[in-house]
Amino acid sequence: MSARTIALALIGTALAAPAMAQDGPPASPYAPRVDQPTCTRAELQELTSAYVEAQRTGDISALPLLDNAHFLENMETVDRSEGRWASPLPVAHAMSFHDPLRCKTFTEIVVTEGDAPQIIGTRLFVHEGQILRVDSIVTEPGDWLFNANAFLHYTQQEDWSELHPYQRTDPSEMIRGANAYLDGFMDKFTDIPWGVPCARLEGGLYTNRDNRPDASCEIGMPPGVLYLTNRDYLIDEEMGVINVFMRFGSSETGGPDSHTFRYIDGKFRLIHTLTAIPGPQANDDGSIAPGAINPNAD
Repeated sequence: MSARTIALALIGTALAAPAMAQDGPPASPYAPRVDQPTCTRAELQELTSAYVEAQRTGDISALPLLDNAHFLENMETVDRSEGRWASPLPVAHAMSFHDPLRCKTFTEIVVTEGDAPQIIGTRLFVHEGQILRVDSIVTEPGDWLFNANAFLHYTQQEDWSELHPYQRTDPSEMIRGANAYLDGFMDKFTDIPWGVPCARLEGGLYTNRDNRPDASCEIGMPPGVLYLTNRDYLIDEEMGVINVFMRFGSSETGGPDSHTFRYIDGKFRLIHTLTAIPGPQANDDGSIAPGAINPNAD
């Protein structure tokens, strides 16, 4: 059994929930909510560029925020002045995805310099050019398989360029495939759209360090039952990307998690995950030491 399989089994034991609820968070703390928001892709692209600059400078005053915009960090409400966006960050890398149907964006930011390395995944919720909500998952040393240097290195080696139209995947299939993958933590018989080559970057652990053309992300699901709840979707059809925010375990207390799936021709080719749960650390080369999770493991 691999270290990763053992690790995920341990997470499952710790966080498994007795219910399969995928309900969203209560409406009241998350107001304002817009059932059918309006936006354009160009607007969303301008906002993510402005957001990255705001992270660099530690000044979000230039963003078109509603007066009652809601701010969250690791799925907990925080004051506007207390989030990571309130301090300058030496951004080493950033990439963004845009969903003009749901009017959501997702930006992945990597910080390797200074005394606070971190990887941030931020959602902006938008309506008519204004930001309703800033929702960040922040991972840092001590979190699951964290290694910002490895995350930066392998992300920069990957191809996240815009797809040709014939390479794109229907959004409904993107949701189905992502759910099949996530349901695989609970049900080992789901139909997951594995592709080849495929690489998974989990915090800092990388599954294709040798850049093999036959590499697969089909490396087995952990034993046991683990429910992934409160799933919230963002789809960038032009980039072939679906991003899912969710909780590992209980719909109220499970660990904050982001899974980003890159589709090409209907199959998974790249997967990035950020999980704000304490756990072992990845090495700078994207590996993990044998027995790092369980010293008594085979």
